[in-house]
Amino acid sequence: MADLSNLGVERTLVLLKPDAVSRGLVGRIVARFEDSALKIVGVKMKQMDAEFTRKHYFDLEERAGSEIYNCTADFMQSGPVIAVAFEGVDAVAKVRKLIGPTFPNEAAPGTIRGDFAHQTKASSEVSGKAVMNLVHASGNSEEAKYEVELWFGSDEQFDYETLAEKLAY
Repeated sequence: MADLSNLGVERTLVLLKPDAVSRGLVGRIVARFEDSALKIVGVKMKQMDAEFTRKHYFDLEERAGSEIYNCTADFMQSGPVIAVAFEGVDAVAKVRKLIGPTFPNEAAPGTIRGDFAHQTKASSEVSGKAVMNLVHASGNSEEAKYEVELWFGSDEQFDYETLAEKLAY
């Protein structure tokens, strides 16, 4: 396999949140990432407990406050999530572009949140419930590295070459 390190190839984490799983949108969402030439290098389903949620969202309480952390933690523990490690050129930025802004009502049509999520920031505040926006994605390269390593051991990440890589590189 060719050395792609100089092309900006990186790994990033996507969590399909409990709302994506319970609504049966997993396949449709994952297909969006694969359609954009990102490859799956790790995947698992997990029920997050309080300890693991704290590790994943280690800085959320500091950044957003305990009310938002608690609301997010409760939501993320309300059902199983599917964690997917994706790899590709500029994977972090590409994933962020594909999912759209945090609040679904601000997400453009064609993005995952714009097409499949419907909650507004205001409705979340009124209901006291977390924003059900289907997916979590690493915010930057450093966060991606931390999150991929948190969710996947080295024996759970795979290196292989896709047909798209063979053709493009």
